[in-house]
Formats: sequence, structure tokens, C-alpha cells
Amino acid sequence: MKLGVNIDHVAVLREARRVNDPDILNALHVACANGADQITIHLREDRRHIQDIDAKNIMMHSQLPVNLECSINKDILNIVSDLRPHRATLVPEKREEVTTEGGLDVFTYEDKISYAIEQLHDYIIPVSLFVDPTIEAIEKSKELGAEMVELHTGSFANIFAMLYSSLPHTNHSVKELELPRHELAIRLEKSLQELQTAATHAKKIGLEVAAGHGLNYHNVSYMMSIEEITELNIGQSIIARSIFTGLADAVKEMKRLTTR
Repeated sequence: MKLGVNIDHVAVLREARRVNDPDILNALHVACANGADQITIHLREDRRHIQDIDAKNIMMHSQLPVNLECSINKDILNIVSDLRPHRATLVPEKREEVTTEGGLDVFTYEDKISYAIEQLHDYIIPVSLFVDPTIEAIEKSKELGAEMVELHTGSFANIFAMLYSSLPHTNHSVKELELPRHELAIRLEKSLQELQTAATHAKKIGLEVAAGHGLNYHNVSYMMSIEEITELNIGQSIIARSIFTGLADAVKEMKRLTTR
């Protein structure tokens, strides 16, 4: 299992005060030195965390492959094309969202996604599509020409958190999941089966399979049982843990948990 460490949240903290502290390049080097297999960043249209200069510097200084997440916005695609990352992962993006809330709608935006993939391929950049774990989305991703899919694990992570963490007792409780524990347990099992089925089908039709969103030190073990998933991209939980342990130890511990 490859571990992609997403360092966006280091930039979130930096942008809160609009100073260069913490330095994103320091985070890059610590992650590279302590078990990361790749670096993942998301260059958002609103530049709420990673900036253009960050993306350029990370590409220049990273000792590891860089997975650059981006929308299908043409201006963003032009920047990504010039940077030529190891891989581009196309994700949905809304200005008002706190974080990516679901998989890419590969049907509604089929033409735009197809154009984006063609442009990236022209620059010899492999493409992954961040999609919900459905057979339909997997097949459409293959049809559009992607080499890889990253399965959106947000639904699984939310159910897990409502079942096994203090989330229900906070202001961030997921209202639609305020259900009896036995119902949450059934939904958790169903979400895991959906991920397994999607991963199995993706591999069967020749796609590489990654997973990400909401994965943390408590729930990541569930992903390890899905053999078809060969890469996990994890960010917020690693950066959150680093406040208490330091980034080096936070990355090392996640790498330990994701080693088969």
C-alpha cells in the first residue's frame, strides 16, 4: 500500500495568518523523510490553501512523486499541464464547500472531463478520477481514458465516525446519520461492501485503484482488507495528529498502519 501524504492543511494553517509559518516546504521534506510514498496537494480555484508558487516549489523540491489534485477548470488545467506532476487527480470543486463533498460527476460533465484528460495526456500526465464507489462511475472513468480511480471514502468515514467516535456529541454531527447504532453498523458494512465491489471491478477492467477522504488512524485498517486498493491519500488526520506528536511521528505512525 502506497501512502500519499496530503499537506494542504499545513497551508491552511499558514493562510490563517497569511505568513510563511508553517513553511509548506518544511512539511514536504518531513513527510518525504518519514515514510510517505508520494506527496498529494490540491490546487483549488479559490487558492484557499495551496498557492501557485507552492505547487511550483513542491514540484521542484519533492524527492517523491507528486499527485496534484485539481478541478476541470481550464485555467487550473493549464497550470497543471505546465507543472507536469507525476499524476493529476481530477476532483469536483465548489467554492462554498469546506472540503470535497463527493465524487466527480463523470456523467453530467462527461465532455469537460474528456477534454481535461486529453489535455493532460498531451503533456504525458497520467490521470486519476476521484469518484464515488459505484460500478457506473468506474466504467465511465475507464471509458473516458483515465488510468486510475480514487474511490471517495467520505460516506464510509462519516458512518464510522458517527458509530465509533464522539462526533454525534459535537456541533459537527452528521444530521442524516443520527441513527440507532445497529442501523449505523448495517450502513457501515454496506459502505465497505460498495468500496470492495467498486475496487474489484476497477481492477478487473484495468484501472489502478486508490482511496481517500476522511481516512484516519482509527478507520484506515478497514481499507487494508481491500486488496485491490494500492494507494491511500490522507491529509487532515495526519496534520491534526502532528499538533500533538510532531509531523515526523504522525507520518511514521500512518505508514505503519498502512503497511500490509
